[in-house]
Amino acid sequence: MKLRCGFFKFTGCSGCQMEILRLEDELPPLLEMIEIAYWPMVTSKRWEENLDIAFVEGSVSTPREVKEIKEIRKRSRHLVAFGECAITGCIPSIRNFMTQSEAEETVYEHTDWIESIKPSEISEYVRTDISLPGCPPHRNTILEVIKAVALQRKPHLKHHSVCVECKLKDNNCLLTTEKRPCMGPVTNAGCGAICPSLNRECEGCYGPMSAANASSQSQILAEIGLSMDDVKRKFRKYAGTTDEYRKEAA
Repeated sequence: MKLRCGFFKFTGCSGCQMEILRLEDELPPLLEMIEIAYWPMVTSKRWEENLDIAFVEGSVSTPREVKEIKEIRKRSRHLVAFGECAITGCIPSIRNFMTQSEAEETVYEHTDWIESIKPSEISEYVRTDISLPGCPPHRNTILEVIKAVALQRKPHLKHHSVCVECKLKDNNCLLTTEKRPCMGPVTNAGCGAICPSLNRECEGCYGPMSAANASSQSQILAEIGLSMDDVKRKFRKYAGTTDEYRKEAA
């Protein structure tokens, strides 16, 4: 029997959903395992039945989304926080470092009709079963989650740092040897160290690794020449409101 899947989008860029469409060769056999019960990006089918898996992309930033995420939770056997916006608030959460009125007045000429709240991870409002990190998540991890639910086991997701992936690829360390502001030591693995492998610093788009030592990372970034404002921006960019990064981002 196929797994009934739904894909939902809140405050985000749709990049996580686009990653599913990039599965290409894997998509046809995958459709033999799952039934797309709801996915506005690819089908006009209405959401009518309960779901085996609900993939929710984006942070919650409106009263309507609060109501909707609670309904999704109620009607889904497994709820997946799909990508960093859903897990940490990601880039939209940068707004939380200013007041609501300041944010609204910066963007809109007239603010009377706006109905919004601070962008938050979906776990602020409901219980999540699986957190699938990344901005966007790697397509292999998307497949892993679907397979794990089908086989009734926990998905094998990485919780170590990007530095481990760099070591496995014999990459030169951009932080220690070139004194460049790489966030790899505190960032969750799963991307395959794609940026350092292309001689670019890790920006932290997979969120905090398990037991991230943010204070030590902050000190190192200051020692290589970043101002304290720039250090704050590094921690705020993808996960500034998380427990792991909040102190360094404040």
